[in-house]
Amino acid sequence: MVADSGAETPATASWFSGWSIEQRILAGFGLVFAGIMVITAISYRNTAEVLQNSRMDTASHELIRLLTSISETLDAAENGHRRFLVTGDESYLKAHRTVKDQAPEYFRYLEFLTAGSAEQQTRISTLEQLIGKQIDSEEQAIRQRAAGGAEGVRHLALSGAAKVELVEIHRVVAELDTAEQQSMRTRILQSTVNTRNTIALLGLGALLLLVLLAAVYYLIHHDITARRRVAAELQRRGEQLQAANKELEAFSYSVSHDLRAPLRHIDGYASLLSKAAGPSLNEKAQRYLQTISDSAKQMGQLIDDLLVFSRMGRQEMLRTTVNLNQLVKSVIHDLRLDLQAKTISWTIGSLPDVPGDPAMLRQVYANLLSNAVKFTATRETPKIEIGAVAAAAPGEIELFVKDNGVGFDMQYVNKLFGVFQRLHRNDEFEGTGIGLANVRRIVHRHGGKTWAEGAIDQGATFRFSLPLNRNTQ
Repeated sequence: MVADSGAETPATASWFSGWSIEQRILAGFGLVFAGIMVITAISYRNTAEVLQNSRMDTASHELIRLLTSISETLDAAENGHRRFLVTGDESYLKAHRTVKDQAPEYFRYLEFLTAGSAEQQTRISTLEQLIGKQIDSEEQAIRQRAAGGAEGVRHLALSGAAKVELVEIHRVVAELDTAEQQSMRTRILQSTVNTRNTIALLGLGALLLLVLLAAVYYLIHHDITARRRVAAELQRRGEQLQAANKELEAFSYSVSHDLRAPLRHIDGYASLLSKAAGPSLNEKAQRYLQTISDSAKQMGQLIDDLLVFSRMGRQEMLRTTVNLNQLVKSVIHDLRLDLQAKTISWTIGSLPDVPGDPAMLRQVYANLLSNAVKFTATRETPKIEIGAVAAAAPGEIELFVKDNGVGFDMQYVNKLFGVFQRLHRNDEFEGTGIGLANVRRIVHRHGGKTWAEGAIDQGATFRFSLPLNRNTQ
């Protein structure tokens, strides 16, 4: 069992450490909230008991006061009654008549004050019977006095007409008083304990809040420290990556630039050799020289495209508003000069103004449209559509160039935007595989995304998104 418990502890700690800072804070708030709710419920119950005891203590004080008053009134009634039996003066019966008239009201009030105690209610009932007997005995003595005179009630005047009942009444009143005093002491003790418990619980609640605040502060401080450490590490790595990129771009530029001269020499000397020795060479040798020249020119074009790609990463962006409608019309005008007699069906939708670099965005459309023209060359009726639709992300616009050309297999879509990645042989369609890589780099620098859709012999659609209301990057 001990081994199992020890094994569970690391698992629990690992489970908790996997929580995010928000989950930990919410869990802490939940636990403290549950604790405070329990404390509130117990405190409410204790306070309600204290208030109830206070109301009952008020009733007890009133009961004791009333019992004292009844006892004094009964004594006064008995003394007055004895004086009446001696003197015959009815003015001494005033207290007796008061008790007789007000007794029912007294007992209703006593029953109300002792409503929560069956034992006290029983004593009140006994007291009511005894007082009734006292009143009856005194009434009988009054009738005897009227019939037989003072001599007939002399013995009653000396001892009291209801002496036995009065003794019992005082005993019951004493029991009522003692029981009520004991109940008050019990309630006072209970109220004291409840009050102390309530104060302790409120203190515990305050302590829980302090613990929660301390824990939240620790978690937030720990999270901020960790985030700062991660941010510093990311910044350091970003600087290293930026430096490495600059070195790589500089290296690519330098290598590409240095390769241009030897390639020009190869192409030039191959051409000179063809002119000088052409008549003496057979057809196969001349084809070899032509292949050398063509390969050198193709390599030169690759290097030129690579230089453009390298400069695109280092070039500073001009931040302005670009009218895409005019930009696309300008690109199509330049393309038509190269199309000669070829007819293309152009569909140009309304394009928005976007923030960005006009030269770079012109390069994007030049590459996409030249690709569309190239890959629709085998179609009898080439069709190219240019348009814009609302983007899924707010604050962006989605632009597209669609054609009915040869298309491509979607399983190779991830290769389209890579450097030197081509899906067609060079003898089918010329190209270096740099154009779409430049498109992706330019769109990425503008804060957008690029993707493509297509199918073999069913055309292709190249899409990219651009922000409408934020600065270019």
